[in-house]
Amino acid sequence: MAAPNLIGASTALGKSSGTVLTTTNTTTILNNPASSGKCLKINTFNVANYGASTTTVTVSLYTQANAGGIQLHIVGNASVPAGSTFCVIDRSGQYYLEENTSVGAIAANANVLTVTCSYEEIS
Repeated sequence: MAAPNLIGASTALGKSSGTVLTTTNTTTILNNPASSGKCLKINTFNVANYGASTTTVTVSLYTQANAGGIQLHIVGNASVPAGSTFCVIDRSGQYYLEENTSVGAIAANANVLTVTCSYEEIS
């Protein structure tokens, strides 16, 4: 099924999700599987560092679900100081996830970064 026509959408649900980046490998943050019949509109995407020192994060759009396909950097190796939050996406620069696409994050250090995401599920 193709992504829904945003003008004729019948449902737009506000949602939030989050996770701790427990590894230095890619973690899928938001996933829109193939044939979902949905479009996911990312409104905000934040990375908080609750560790004792600065670390870096890479956030990417992936051309396939589950952080597959081509990795397209939204931000690469961005420094996140200890005790601070880095805004990767805000309402002035939203992203749409079509079917079979995803967003993932890679932390330089495990277990010190938390990612939160606010989005709309449109169908």
